[in-house]
Amino acid sequence: MSMLSDAADLYDDLVRLRHELHREPEIGLELPRTQERVLGALDGLPLEITTGKQLSSVTGVLRGGRPGPTVLLRGDMDALPVAERTGVPYASTIDGAMHACGHDLHTSMLVGAARLLAARRAELAGNVVFMFQPGEEGFRGAGYMIDEGVLEASGERPVAAYGLHVAASLLPNGWFTARAGPMMAAADQLEVTVRGLGGHGSQPHLAKDPVPVACEMVLALQTFVTRNFDVFDPVVLTVGSFHAGTKDNVIPDTAEFSVTLRSFSEVAHTRIRDGAVGVVRGIAAAHGLTVEAEFAMGYPVTVNDAAETAFAEGTVGSLFGADRFLRLPNPLTGSEDFSLVLDEVPGAFIFLGACPPDRDVSTAPFNHAAEAAFDDEVLTDGAALLASLALDRLALEPIPIVT
Repeated sequence: MSMLSDAADLYDDLVRLRHELHREPEIGLELPRTQERVLGALDGLPLEITTGKQLSSVTGVLRGGRPGPTVLLRGDMDALPVAERTGVPYASTIDGAMHACGHDLHTSMLVGAARLLAARRAELAGNVVFMFQPGEEGFRGAGYMIDEGVLEASGERPVAAYGLHVAASLLPNGWFTARAGPMMAAADQLEVTVRGLGGHGSQPHLAKDPVPVACEMVLALQTFVTRNFDVFDPVVLTVGSFHAGTKDNVIPDTAEFSVTLRSFSEVAHTRIRDGAVGVVRGIAAAHGLTVEAEFAMGYPVTVNDAAETAFAEGTVGSLFGADRFLRLPNPLTGSEDFSLVLDEVPGAFIFLGACPPDRDVSTAPFNHAAEAAFDDEVLTDGAALLASLALDRLALEPIPIVT
């Protein structure tokens, strides 16, 4: 039997699991119901199972029938604080929580891959680690799992790691895309509090107004980006939150704003941290005010290994045909904590179009929207690809270097 036909046989089970996960989404690092369902779905498979200490993770190790290295496959499991408005019959029953990014599909696909590979255990020339991860959505769950030893779960570090992510729009249904090098942006945060001296709005000379100073900082940060970074190594800076004051005739004591920063190289990632903080401190000093500027390093750049990306493209071509793979021309501006795995292990992060066929892929709501919807039909394709990546990659060790 082929991988695709075997995956098709799992369709009903994978859809059932996906719908169960979708109805009861959980947010963050603690996902007890999700963990329980994953453990139940893996029950009976010849896996060495461990669970996390600091988070509700599940790690499974499948040892092949022949000796060889280790490959890691990852699926994230957490949801978002979004109130669902899809109208699907299996919509979230948890107020204010939704699988708006498709992680319920990722989890189900990884379960499918585990079943497909367990049935081919005798063919496996090595080991496969299945990384079921909570806390991708801003909680650095991959980092916790790395700290707890997921990369050493089989007794040795993986030679390759692969992750798959569905897209609710933009990418045609059933198409795969990736690129070598930077695949997704680094994401950092800057929290700024400007401290002045409050007073009456009619007498600003007797106060130290933080509002115009904070406004000047916002504009200066935009100029800082355009005048300090190469246009071909871009940085995206957005002030998403700005708060000050309570009334029109009251000068407040403080003004606060929050910034998200996206970058696509380690050089830019490092420079923007020191530069952005320097800008706001300099402006505050020029006006005789004080400022608290807290820079939080988020997820690093998601960097796909060139050889592993070429291998993934070839695997898609062998399974589905070369016309189902699109080489992504530019990195995506979103971020991913699978970047933490790829900082340690060469691998590839791949996107799969999952826009429902009754929606226009060019206008459908994207991931994280309350209306974002994903097509169940891609579950078997994702499971088959993950399983094939592991099976074929182990057979190819060592993989040729792509330059």
